[in-house]
Amino acid sequence: MSTMTDVDLSLDQLLDRPWVTVVWDDPVNLMTYVTYVFIKLFEFTPEHAHELMMQVHNEGRAAVTTGSREEMERDVQRLHEHGLWATLQRDDKM
Repeated sequence: MSTMTDVDLSLDQLLDRPWVTVVWDDPVNLMTYVTYVFIKLFEFTPEHAHELMMQVHNEGRAAVTTGSREEMERDVQRLHEHGLWATLQRDDKM
């Protein structure tokens, strides 16, 4: 009979964390364009797209989508195709 330790639990939680697509602020794209891309690619409402765009503008970045690594790689590629600076990372919310 084995018991799960805190270390085991932390490792399990780490492995289960989803990935996120992060969009970064850049000096090139207009805020209206970034909002448009969020609506077009992710079918966000205009209000939600605007909120995320403002987070990118004010905080320098925003996590816009969450899912598997493969899905986030696809989202990053789509954002790059539209001229936005995006990366993927493990979700840091635990």
